[in-house]
Amino acid sequence: MTSKTPWPVLLACLPGIAIVAFFLLAPLAAVLVEAVGAPAAWAESLGNPLLLRALRNSVWLAACAATLSVVFGLVLAWAISQSSAQSQQRWLVVLGVPLAFSGLVVAYGFILVYGRAGFATQLVVAAGAPAPVVGGWLYSMPGLVAAYAYYLVPRAALLLLPVVQAASHSPYLAARTLGASRWQALRDVVWPELRPTLLSTWCLIAAIALGTYGTALALVGTQINILPLLLYVKVSDGSSDLAGAAVMSILLAAACCAVLALGDVLSRGNEKGSAHA
Repeated sequence: MTSKTPWPVLLACLPGIAIVAFFLLAPLAAVLVEAVGAPAAWAESLGNPLLLRALRNSVWLAACAATLSVVFGLVLAWAISQSSAQSQQRWLVVLGVPLAFSGLVVAYGFILVYGRAGFATQLVVAAGAPAPVVGGWLYSMPGLVAAYAYYLVPRAALLLLPVVQAASHSPYLAARTLGASRWQALRDVVWPELRPTLLSTWCLIAAIALGTYGTALALVGTQINILPLLLYVKVSDGSSDLAGAAVMSILLAAACCAVLALGDVLSRGNEKGSAHA
């Protein structure tokens, strides 16, 4: 016997359904129709070495930023979990600050501190470091990774914190008591427990980094070839090549969805493996 959803609940859901339909599904459908109806644009885009290089750079940037963010996010989540309840509340407020900033604010802040005329750069140059190297790293791919990690580390820490807090120390201590080394206990006891969440968090952070363009636009302009900036140039320069822009949009959306789907598959597989173990 199936229970029906009460009509007040359905009425309450209507505004949310309307927002999703008009501002998510409808634009996506329009982009999809535009791209599907232009096979020549697909052939031109997939044969364009500039686009393929942008896609490769975007994947590399997302992978590096996600890895850096998950590593530091895990350390930060562990440190917060070891603090008192009052300190944890303070940490949560602090972690929320970078999430509230626009990507443009993050980029300009990095430029003022680590740019060619930034005060940190001036201090390092005054100590004898070469100015072109110190002042130029921020506008390269490593600088972009660092800027992305600034606001992605708090996201990773907030996602990992509940799992770290819920993780019991008893199995780890039992393994140590039975003679396992610290590395063996971490590898065989702690890692299997954290692995599903770490993988899903990595994929989520990578998908966010893959589609982000505000920080990159403010920091490097179009000097670094990544897919979101290439799409931005295609859309913002008044080009009439709407089909090409639609193809790029589909490729970018497909890449983000593929990363998210990978995270779901990996986390589910690890959860099943842990359950059978």
